[in-house]
Amino acid sequence: TGAMSYGSISQEAHECMAIAMNRIGGKSNSGEGGEDLERIVTAGSAVDKCSAIKQVASGRFGVFKEYLDTGAAIEIKMGQGAKPGIGGHLPGMKINEEISRTRMIPKGTDAISPAPHHDIYSIEDLRQLVLSLKEATDWKKPVIVKIAAVHNVAAIASGIARSGADIIAIDGYRGGTGAAPTRIRDNVGIPIELALASVDQRLRDEGIRNNVSIVVGGSIRSSADVVKAVALGADAVYIATAALLSMGCHLCRSCNTGKCNWGIATQRADLVKRLNPDIAYKRLVNLVHAWDHEIKEMMGGMGINSLESLRGNRLMLRGIGLNQKELDILGIMHAGE
Repeated sequence: TGAMSYGSISQEAHECMAIAMNRIGGKSNSGEGGEDLERIVTAGSAVDKCSAIKQVASGRFGVFKEYLDTGAAIEIKMGQGAKPGIGGHLPGMKINEEISRTRMIPKGTDAISPAPHHDIYSIEDLRQLVLSLKEATDWKKPVIVKIAAVHNVAAIASGIARSGADIIAIDGYRGGTGAAPTRIRDNVGIPIELALASVDQRLRDEGIRNNVSIVVGGSIRSSADVVKAVALGADAVYIATAALLSMGCHLCRSCNTGKCNWGIATQRADLVKRLNPDIAYKRLVNLVHAWDHEIKEMMGGMGINSLESLRGNRLMLRGIGLNQKELDILGIMHAGE
């Protein structure tokens, strides 16, 4: 699941995603809001509420050793699809006592993550942060660098691949939990298909594609989107909006107001009680199982029986209904050749 911070969504919704992913062998992302120690100690238990991917942004909120140690991977956020270039912003009205303690910031103050240029001026700065995180975890955990799908994304990804990062996460412009200003969310960034194709080709041209894995999100709304992303070269995908929808979100785009009527993007007790965690996490599990079945059916129709046969095989895009004209317009059919 995508990076959605505790605070931007309720504790119950945040834990539901972690429990669901841990049950089926997936990975949830903590977001940059950190996790309470009470959740971290559940790692490996029957009801594991611990997010597998720990996001640190640039280390501004809620980062401590136990937090890093319980993650399967560590993620640096340089940008996200809904707010490329400006980081995240959690309004102070959503910072209650519990979130204040978890994020290690004063109650009621705006939580503004730094823009990429605040702490990272160059690839050398990024490399230093990557190496610092590896040292902090005894070189046992992969480091992810998350970037936005923008027009020069291929050049950015090329630098990241040389920084020592293990995984590049690319967030498409359709991402975001509704907390981004509308003028940014609707007008900034490029489709994930174009970003993924250009990054994959650039890394192949430079002979460094095998140095990193690529994970994409921000536009994964169906099983066909998963197949399309893998055919374009993605090693994995993450879902965020689709995950919230399965749990009961109605996509009101009012997450930043703290008045989510479905108990997901709010901290108000009278609204949070409308979310039933015991049902919500099962719905997310059911969604992933349903997509798994549909993906296998689509691959069967293409005459292949493994994701390895699909990965980077752009000819298979015809198998999900894209015609030659659409493929030519996207300019992706011959990328990587």
